[in-house]
Amino acid sequence: MNIKILSRNKDLYSTRRLVEAAKKRKHEVEVIDPLKCDIVIEKRKPNVYFKGHYITDVDAIIPRIGSSVTFYGTAVVRQFEMMGAFTTTDSEALVRSRDKLRSLQVLSKAKIGLPKTVFTNYSRDVEGVINQVGGTPLVIKLLEGTQGLGVVLAETKNAARSVIEAFNGLQARVIVQEFIKEAKGADIRAFVVDGHVVGAMKRQGKEGEFRSNLHRGGSAEVIQLSDEEEVAAVRACKALGLGVAGVDMLQSARGPLILEVNSSPGLEGIEKATGKDIAKTIIRYIEKNV
Repeated sequence: MNIKILSRNKDLYSTRRLVEAAKKRKHEVEVIDPLKCDIVIEKRKPNVYFKGHYITDVDAIIPRIGSSVTFYGTAVVRQFEMMGAFTTTDSEALVRSRDKLRSLQVLSKAKIGLPKTVFTNYSRDVEGVINQVGGTPLVIKLLEGTQGLGVVLAETKNAARSVIEAFNGLQARVIVQEFIKEAKGADIRAFVVDGHVVGAMKRQGKEGEFRSNLHRGGSAEVIQLSDEEEVAAVRACKALGLGVAGVDMLQSARGPLILEVNSSPGLEGIEKATGKDIAKTIIRYIEKNV
């Protein structure tokens, strides 16, 4: 098969592993920077122009689209779909998952456990917002934040009021969520491929840090999911239409609570924690569908 990996950096761990896995299974594979692609639209002949030539005979693509280039990256993915290529991440699902508010609404409709969340149009009733999520401590998140950036833990009402009012004054869109104390600064990343959890790790925030992201200095260890956690992860991916995703959840007294579903999850943390060849699993997912 002819596989294209849409990535801005061929030296990133995830991109390198996918290339290795595809070559080991005797496929042709090329890394393409989506921002250097031109989208050519004409009747019955959609094309992608890259480095002086048209890309043809593509069987499948693996989108590794960063959040900062979602708009154009999604357009490139959509163009390959129009050309008949299979994609591990559907363009519509990519857009849906990148919109934090929309994805939470979709998950809520699917009756999937979530931390209680409030979103307002820069409401001046900050006290009401705080009370809606059960008071402090609470978590405030920028809608555009990634990798733990733009996430604030407000431990008192005064702190929460100050942060929310500051964001409102800057007209920065935020969501306010209840703080799950029993999670103890840890979360779970479940890696889902084709409707199955293929690996899971528990991420623990470093001392004094409630964010568990590995980019923020957190640590990770392999974990065996409960049946309830596994079902929640699979259902979250299905609700958002994602074939490959990293599902972040908290362990709470009322069961697993989904924080976010990442449509371009990194492979480094999960492969090193679990010792599993996740890249190979993704390539086999393509083989099954092409």
